[in-house]
Amino acid sequence: MSILRPSAKSVSNLMRMVGSSCTCPAHTALGTTHVHGPKCSHRRASVQTPRSEYAFEMATSTVRVGAGATREIGMDLANLKAKRVMVFTDPNIAKLQPLQTVVEALDRAHVKYTVYKDVRVEPSDTSFQAAIDAARAYGPDAFVAVGGGSTIDTAKAANLYTVFGDAHLLDFVNAPLGRGRAVDRPLLPLIAVPTTAGTGSECTGSAIFDLKSKGAKTGIADRALKPMLGIIDPLNTRSMPKQVRLASGLDVLCHAIESYTAIPYHMRGPAPENPLLRPAYQGANPISDIWSSHALRMVAKALPRAIADPEDIDAQDTMTLAAAYAGIGFGNGGVHLMHGCSYGISGLNRSYQHPEYPTEHALCPHGISVAVTSPAVAEFTAAMNPDRHLEIARVLGADVTHAKREDAGIVLGDALRRFLQGLGVPNGIAAFGYSTSDIGALVESILPQHRVLKLSPRQTGAEQIAAILERSLKNY
Repeated sequence: MSILRPSAKSVSNLMRMVGSSCTCPAHTALGTTHVHGPKCSHRRASVQTPRSEYAFEMATSTVRVGAGATREIGMDLANLKAKRVMVFTDPNIAKLQPLQTVVEALDRAHVKYTVYKDVRVEPSDTSFQAAIDAARAYGPDAFVAVGGGSTIDTAKAANLYTVFGDAHLLDFVNAPLGRGRAVDRPLLPLIAVPTTAGTGSECTGSAIFDLKSKGAKTGIADRALKPMLGIIDPLNTRSMPKQVRLASGLDVLCHAIESYTAIPYHMRGPAPENPLLRPAYQGANPISDIWSSHALRMVAKALPRAIADPEDIDAQDTMTLAAAYAGIGFGNGGVHLMHGCSYGISGLNRSYQHPEYPTEHALCPHGISVAVTSPAVAEFTAAMNPDRHLEIARVLGADVTHAKREDAGIVLGDALRRFLQGLGVPNGIAAFGYSTSDIGALVESILPQHRVLKLSPRQTGAEQIAAILERSLKNY
């Protein structure tokens, strides 16, 4: 694999960033929090120390669940008095029944629309901008997204930048890669019709894309982006190829694990000065825990069945619900290192092409790139909440009867390796063409993912990320 590699000096500087002599929990590798201790030299001396976070919020889309529910979408848009609807989909879904069902429903309701069919699977800044330009030119008063997370995320971006017509793409992108501007006024109605059982994007305010100039995935995260309605119709997932079903299902798995093991919301850092600035990804909290833990149990049982038997309709239907449950969980609790590492892994991919996916460009599916580091991440984070890590291992089939809390990372890491190998997941990041010599470039690509890295229950910098990647070169 040929990728740009940083100099030894730049990697050394990154390593020193996490080598502080300060010993407060926020700077130690074994720290349980990112809040600085009372004697930390980095803490402001002022008596006006920011108040630690004390609240969390629950935000999600309205969801409608049921086989055939897609046929109601025309009435939904007529009820909204929509006059110019813009429907987003990708070139593959454009040929399939889910889009046909939506178009027929709009025609029956006499709702005027146009269809944008050029969504890129695993979107980039270029494909986002093309969709934004098309939406600004058309001037819709409502949006519909028919497809997987790529399509729903693209429609979210088009909606945002249509309302904010003078905004530059990076204005709302998460800092430090973008300016992190808050969305301070309502967007247009967006109805999401997912055709995969994975991303949960129909329930969240996140839109993810490849920022090609930085060689990394990033995104926009704001509650205002979440769809007005998500129509979870299991009939729309029937056409998923096996590998798409696998990748999207692994995304559900990792959403659930990461949200459940994220830093607790009250330990994330100072409370925002304005509630508008409270992040969508808040850290583990009592509400997200319920959704994430239940989604985990559903995936552990249903995903192996859905992959083994394409005719197992019950397993497929369970996965559509699990995706939404995990979406509600991580949409409020957040994700951390598995997703953080995946953004570099997929963003720097230059040659790997996963089976049964579009072949127009190199592509490592999101769920695959997330899952391959999950064993190493679990081994790293377990010390902070061993009981939860053992609970996850048990759900995945491990016998934890006599397991010690200090062995939670090993137990869960091994359970994840067995689970992934049983599903036929590629054997670590080496399967995508990466080697030890690529670790430095991957670390540089991952470090700017502040939005998710800060939710790790352990202090995480260049050295820790490099160790996770090294451990993930091969999993079996």
